[in-house]
Amino acid sequence: MARSRRKKGARSFALNVEQVVEFWKNLLEEKPLLPFVIPLVLLLWVFERWLFSFSNWVPLAIAVWATVQYGQYQHRIHVEELNKKWNQIILKTSPITPLEHCEWLNKLLMEVWPGYINPKLSIRFSQIVEKRLKHRKPRLIEKIELQEFSLGSTSPCLGLHGTRWSSSGDQRVMQLGFDWDANDISILLLAKLAKPLLGTAKIVINSLHIKGDLLVMPILEGKAVLYSFVSIPDVRIGVAFGSGGSQSLPATELPGVSNWLARLINETLVKTLVEPRRRCYSLPAVDLRKKAVGGIVYVRVISASKLSRSSLRGSPSRRQQNYSADSSLEEHYEDKDLTTFVEIELEELTRRTDARPGSDPRWDSMFNMVLHEETGTVRFNLYECIPGHVKYDYLTSCEVKMKYVADDSTTFWAIGPDSGIIAKHAEFCGDEVEMTVPFEGVNSGELTVRLVLKEWQFSDGSHSLNNFHSGSQQSLSGSSNFISRTGRKINVTVVEGKDLMPKDKSGKCDAYVKLQYGKIVQRTRTAHSPNHVWNQKFELDEIGGGECLMVKCYNEEIFGDENMGSARVNLEGLVEGSVRDIWVPLEKVNTGELRLQIEAVRVDDNEGSRGQNIGSGNGWIELVIVEARDLVAADLRGTSDPYVKVQYGDLKKRTKVIFKTLNPQWHQTLEFPDDGSPLTLHVRDHNALLASSSIGDCVVEYQRLPPNQMADKWIPLQGVRKGEIHVLITRKVPELDKRTSMDSDSSSTRAHKISSQMKQMMVKFQSLIDDDNLEELSTALSELETLEDSQEEYMVQLETEQMLLLNKIKELGQEIINSSPSFNRRSLGNGAIPY
Repeated sequence: MARSRRKKGARSFALNVEQVVEFWKNLLEEKPLLPFVIPLVLLLWVFERWLFSFSNWVPLAIAVWATVQYGQYQHRIHVEELNKKWNQIILKTSPITPLEHCEWLNKLLMEVWPGYINPKLSIRFSQIVEKRLKHRKPRLIEKIELQEFSLGSTSPCLGLHGTRWSSSGDQRVMQLGFDWDANDISILLLAKLAKPLLGTAKIVINSLHIKGDLLVMPILEGKAVLYSFVSIPDVRIGVAFGSGGSQSLPATELPGVSNWLARLINETLVKTLVEPRRRCYSLPAVDLRKKAVGGIVYVRVISASKLSRSSLRGSPSRRQQNYSADSSLEEHYEDKDLTTFVEIELEELTRRTDARPGSDPRWDSMFNMVLHEETGTVRFNLYECIPGHVKYDYLTSCEVKMKYVADDSTTFWAIGPDSGIIAKHAEFCGDEVEMTVPFEGVNSGELTVRLVLKEWQFSDGSHSLNNFHSGSQQSLSGSSNFISRTGRKINVTVVEGKDLMPKDKSGKCDAYVKLQYGKIVQRTRTAHSPNHVWNQKFELDEIGGGECLMVKCYNEEIFGDENMGSARVNLEGLVEGSVRDIWVPLEKVNTGELRLQIEAVRVDDNEGSRGQNIGSGNGWIELVIVEARDLVAADLRGTSDPYVKVQYGDLKKRTKVIFKTLNPQWHQTLEFPDDGSPLTLHVRDHNALLASSSIGDCVVEYQRLPPNQMADKWIPLQGVRKGEIHVLITRKVPELDKRTSMDSDSSSTRAHKISSQMKQMMVKFQSLIDDDNLEELSTALSELETLEDSQEEYMVQLETEQMLLLNKIKELGQEIINSSPSFNRRSLGNGAIPY
């Protein structure tokens, strides 16, 4: 206890000493003559003490003087503290603050711009520019790609004429000037020119000037910041053109490109960054270092209120005049016959509610929407349905924006009343957010919606799970860049479709689906209404470079197939061994979804090479072309004369021609040595005089088949609207199963038979030529081609049998040598080397 008291006494003594020292310093600043006065006082005291005695009032006067000085010092301290508090209160309550200059901010920005901000912004903006260039390019350019992107070493200048805070209701807004004059940027575009300008050209943006006034608005208690330009900024760019390594050609070499680039920048700024449209910068407390590449959002349109024709369309509504109790004239709008619906739009994906009457319609409709990146804008367009009219009248619209935050949450924001801000924050996926958003225009009513970010999808294959359920379906789609992984294949199964509706609404829908991945196009068979079930599986090689899977749905019709919608499916982050079962909503239509099952499979290189080695030396491929069905009609009479041309590496074979049918049956067996070459079937229509025409082709996958096991496949034909071919394929390996003869005849009998058939055919040709019988001559030519194919097939069979026989003799010889020790010793004694 005594020790603790001593410690407390020492601390209090040290505190008093510090206060005395601080007081003494302040006193010296206020009274610079004090160092001279103190020695004078001491001198007088010494004189009074030893030489001459003054009265006792001198120490009292000194004490009073010191007390007054200390009181003035404390008073100044309290005044400064009160002024600080008062300034803080004024800063919080004042609608506008004094103009402040921020040279220190520009100095700091100049220091950190080259090494930190420039690389980060260059990567971010290059991704945005690449996406814009894919959708917007001038007619003179057929294809354009971004090759280099750097914002240079010159940083923008902020608040050159001062910065100030202002208030708009409860929202604080900071306004500052933005002036960026960069003359050393390097944005290199490689363009493939369209006709009449051919070749390639390099477009270099070497300077950029943007000047305007920025608004910065903190929201959600500082968790995010919204920013935008007050008005359309002044934008100027410098463009140079060239070919090869030169960029010194004048801009007139490609007329209109400079204006196109400037217009593209201006349109992008106006649509996303000019009041009242704002962008969001999140300030999360935790950064999980995840890159969101897509997501699923459920949008529920609840109701609208205060709808009026006079406000929405600018035309007067039907007015009724009523007199109130005090006989004053009242006017009100009667909009009970106003019938409206809402169209929900997210990029190319659109859905619509049912039509509801009245000024306060209620829809309560939920829709499954897809995000293709970490941000998205859901736009709600309000339309009026007029009875007896086919066309709908557009009234007004509003929008809600959303963005993924690095702490795995989601920020939603929209334009509020009087261009204010409505902002909501969802901590986790599955949290429902309700927003009442005013429509654009003065007194145009408002819309109440609920949004649920069901799932975010990340580039590493993971996704944010939640407990939100809507029925039994799951949905996931998107478009983004995906990382190429060599040796992987993607299996896509088109399972079924629902709510597929053709535009004529006749109720009949014969739907099929096309898949496009890179340059590969696959097509399902036609599924007839009411149940659209395909269950067809397609195997695709994985492609890098930001390739997405394009899905298109068509309704098969006689006079041209009708497009019933399309979608982009993001294949980034597929995990091997896990099947992604998804419902993909179709874009550019109001209804329709497709169910896909997607799986990434890694091909075992060792296993594949081992199977290839076995096949190349010891096996063959047996292909049975059985039949085809539902082929397209190549002749005017509505039929075809189909045959199949088979290409296996450099080998080519063909079947016989089946005349006047769309469902031919061949039942023809072909064999090829198994060397791993691609096997392609070309179905063609036979013509007597003209060249044959294609009625579809397909690739037969056989490399991963188990040995000596037959695979029964119906394969849809590519390049045509319909048609399938039925094949049986087997990888024959004689070491595992004894080879059966393809024909009961012996080799010599078969050779003699082919020779005699060739002689008979030549005689028949001669007689038909003499008789000028063109129809029979065409049939004979087809039979001759089939006979030549049989002869070629027989030669391949002989070569295969010869190769197998030599391999077998070699194996038997090795077995004899290994099993005979005396033979081995005798061979070694004679100096021979065992075989």
